[in-house]
Order: sequence, then structure tokens, then C-alpha cells
Amino acid sequence: MKIDPPEDAALIINSAGVGTVTDKMVRERAVELAVIDGRTAQEVSTSDREQAKRELTGGSDQDPNEALLESTPESERWDPLPGSTGHVAPVTSIDDEDDEGRSVSERLVEEGVLEAEHDQMVQAAKKQKEENK
Repeated sequence: MKIDPPEDAALIINSAGVGTVTDKMVRERAVELAVIDGRTAQEVSTSDREQAKRELTGGSDQDPNEALLESTPESERWDPLPGSTGHVAPVTSIDDEDDEGRSVSERLVEEGVLEAEHDQMVQAAKKQKEENK
């Protein structure tokens, strides 16, 4: 009976077809991970082996503890005061209008456009001067 590999599993390693993932392949990959991490081949950790197995068999690249945390809804990940409903803070506007009725944002945009036009004119003048030489 032929079993298809999981869709996310590695199909090629170092340009060679993977086929069935063996313990030897997992050990070799774990050694590579240790070396990449700046350790020797003898300093392979359990996490290296677990990551190698995940990579070769198509498991998530994410640490299982991190995956569990990520699967928890964000609203439940951290609650400083369990049971506290909180309250809505009043919103204050920082966009005070000037004498012409323009907000700070409008003034900044206008200033940026004027500065860009100025830069373009300077570049055009330099180019014109070089062409006339």
C-alpha cells in the first residue's frame, strides 16, 4: 500500500528526493541545525531533533508551545485583571486647526509636497546646468 507524503513534508533535501523519512535522516538534519546554530555535531539538542523531524515530516516549523499560544485567541492570551471589563477612555483630537482651517496633518502634507517640488526643481536646475556646459 502506497502512502502519499503530507503536503507540507520535505520532498527534496540537497537536491535528492526524500522518500520515506528515516531516523538517520532526522539525526543528520539535527546535526545540520546544531552546526547552523554554532554548535558542534556532538552538541545536538532535543529541540534540534524535534525541529528536524518537524521539517522533514511536514510538521509545523513552530515550537509546539508557541503553536499552542498562537492557537489561543488574542483576547484570552493575557488578562491583567481577570473579570475586569475596563472602560472607554475619551478621545481627544490633536488636529488643532490653524487660522486658515487646516489641521496639523493637512499642513504636514502640504509642507511635504512643497518640499518635494523644491527638490525636483533643484535637480532639474542641476541637470540643465550640466547640459549647458
